[in-house]
Amino acid sequence: MKTIYIENREEIEKVIAGCDVCYVGFVDGDEPYVIPMNFGYKDQVIYLHSAPEGRSIRLLEKNNRVCITFSSGHQLAFQHPQVACSYRMKARSVIAYGTVRFVDDFEKKVDALNMIMSHYSDEEFKYSDPAVINVKIWTIKIDRMSCKEFGAPHK
Repeated sequence: MKTIYIENREEIEKVIAGCDVCYVGFVDGDEPYVIPMNFGYKDQVIYLHSAPEGRSIRLLEKNNRVCITFSSGHQLAFQHPQVACSYRMKARSVIAYGTVRFVDDFEKKVDALNMIMSHYSDEEFKYSDPAVINVKIWTIKIDRMSCKEFGAPHK
């Protein structure tokens, strides 16, 4: 089994669309810090939301660069059932890098929340003013991105 690099934007976006969560990596001194988050995605921008305070926000105030990973289509595969090292997880993954910008404008926050919710539902939602005011909205314009398919059969 081999690894294939995917460069087609449509295929990359299919991987992202197939994910329920993304994993956001931060720099915390000499220690990495990674959390799972719900997200929205459109036109190479990732939309996230969080509480207005916490470890992630403190870290972003020091360094707003993040690494975000997506992984979908997980399936255990093997070349021979009795050979342990022939087993591999078939999957596709995307790694994206960018800079977090916080959104403060009320209407833009609502737009971002709608973008996030549209990833999970076709419903239209309403938000209370206090909920919008008290949520921290993040946007990450992707600077660079790579995508791979793991466990592809050799031809």
